[in-house]
Amino acid sequence: MPDAGPTAVLPCRPLTVGELLDSAVLLLRGQARVLVPLALVLAVGEQLLLYPLRLAADVTPPVWFVEFDRFGAYWLLLAVGAATEAMIITLLGNPAARAAGGALFGRTAGAREVLRPAGARWGATVLLTALVGVVMCAAALFGPAWFVGFALLGAVAPALVVDRVHPLRAPLRAAALAVRGGGRAGWVRLLGYLSWWIVRLGLGIGVYHGLDALDLVAPGWAAWLSLAVWAGVNSVAYPALACLDAVLHLETRMRTEGLDIRLSRARAGTPETLLLAAER
Repeated sequence: MPDAGPTAVLPCRPLTVGELLDSAVLLLRGQARVLVPLALVLAVGEQLLLYPLRLAADVTPPVWFVEFDRFGAYWLLLAVGAATEAMIITLLGNPAARAAGGALFGRTAGAREVLRPAGARWGATVLLTALVGVVMCAAALFGPAWFVGFALLGAVAPALVVDRVHPLRAPLRAAALAVRGGGRAGWVRLLGYLSWWIVRLGLGIGVYHGLDALDLVAPGWAAWLSLAVWAGVNSVAYPALACLDAVLHLETRMRTEGLDIRLSRARAGTPETLLLAAER
């Protein structure tokens, strides 16, 4: 097991909130060549999907803020956007969780390992991603319920891929882990989302207006430029949030289930998948 130190991506011990955020960034940095291109493809698809809804809501770039005479269309846009970003984070959570499992053993998982189909449970991941999308869209339509849904569903992909639980149990296990210790994991996930939301907002608006100030935004291309900027920003933010979900899941297991103790007492040569699998 790796020693707990500043260079460890995921030290084998309970972490502070600050250390969790740092671990997520370190994990993303080690897996950027895999996660960022994958996130970029998904983010571009998301922007193209949301574009007709933005036109229907009559919002303008780069903020795409509400026009009150079309509030119903705008509310639907927000709900669909909440669903798509939750789905993307869940999909990225599959490779991120596999990478975090390797980091817990002090190694950096290669691209082949992270993307290897064998044992990845991609079929179940896609089905659960659709479920997460439906739940988050419905929750977003009810406003504050979004916070509850987002807080509870962060560990769906890690529970499926790392814990190896049955797909039907993964959402329930994710919710159970999120509420332990006064809901610590859920609050940390919301904090991570808020932090990256501020970064996304600043970069998305700032880059657009910076280009506009230099007269680099051609007439008629403003909307498409904004879509490209938001896709680029989200291609980093989404995998960062997926990495936070992965390290937060393992840290919660160490904090509440003694995973670190279990690993320290494991016999040499025991497969990593067996060591990380949740007790059934």
